[in-house]
Amino acid sequence: MSVHLILGGARSGKSSFAEAQAVLQAGDHSRHYIATAMSTDDEMQQRIEHHQRSRDDRWQLYECPLDLASALMNFQQGDVVLVDCLTLWLNNVIFTQGEQASESEIRRHVQELIEALTQSHAHLFLVSNEVGLGIIPMGEVTRLFVDHAGWMNQGIARIAQQVTFVAAGLPMSLKNEPESDS
Repeated sequence: MSVHLILGGARSGKSSFAEAQAVLQAGDHSRHYIATAMSTDDEMQQRIEHHQRSRDDRWQLYECPLDLASALMNFQQGDVVLVDCLTLWLNNVIFTQGEQASESEIRRHVQELIEALTQSHAHLFLVSNEVGLGIIPMGEVTRLFVDHAGWMNQGIARIAQQVTFVAAGLPMSLKNEPESDS
């Protein structure tokens, strides 16, 4: 089992870096791509299409906007899985079916995800936005999202063997521990 968390801001190069690392890990084996985005408007659809064009045919695509913990349990030892991205997944969790989830529901989903990550035997590459580098947001809902994204990233970083921060396309290693044998 290995977990590599890749953090960065919007258009930082984090997705490209994560894909390159996953390709190196996979070699000639199949690659599994879990997309968490939901197309809610034309601009988001264009972003999704951009990501799709950048991947070659060896990626097996899974769309998983909500039940990410269960999806991760379907992979076997040695599988290479890229999840892009955790903050879109968190947004989907918070605003399920047009209603805002309670803080306890949000924490439960994040904890289930972290437990699934620790139980997985796959090589996991997780892309997430670092949204806490700016000023404190004015809106209550935005603060809720930023807070939970920060706590989620911290929780995953604790269990990850590798954590990389990407800025301006340049990766900076924040954590690099040996891979687990399990």
